[in-house]
Amino acid sequence: MNAATPPLVGILMGSDSDFDVMREAGRVLKAFDIAFEMLVTSAHRTPERTHQYAIRARERGLQVLIVGAGAAAHLAGVVAAVTPLPVIGVPLSATGLQGMDALLATVQMPGGIPVATMAIGKAGATNAALYAIRILALTRPDLADRLNAYHLDMARSVEKKNQLLQERLADL
Repeated sequence: MNAATPPLVGILMGSDSDFDVMREAGRVLKAFDIAFEMLVTSAHRTPERTHQYAIRARERGLQVLIVGAGAAAHLAGVVAAVTPLPVIGVPLSATGLQGMDALLATVQMPGGIPVATMAIGKAGATNAALYAIRILALTRPDLADRLNAYHLDMARSVEKKNQLLQERLADL
């Protein structure tokens, strides 16, 4: 991936404190050589900026949006309300409710405003990127092949771990 490659995925977060989690999505996209952009924007504190970003995302060449937010977690829904692009929500733990409030706010969208919702936190950010890759792979056979190789590598890793476990059991 080089700086001249236009981004295909936009990663949004409601606060810079969300970066530690949302960078996991960036790491996965980078590993697959998918250009992305990342920014802080808020459904509540910068509503006009958020709306304009979401409205213009498709015309700028973006194809998928990954949106992380905690607490009230309205960001993914606000974005999904004004863009035709797929929106993938990542609930973040930002309150004493450990992300459950964000999960419910992200997943409970009204009919007509779809947001694909992932798990709370880093696993959710990782899966959001992998889900975005699956969407992009629908029209990119090379990307589909790389995704298949990724899954095969995961399976081999589990098999290797099981083999090591079986060897340890033999020593009991």
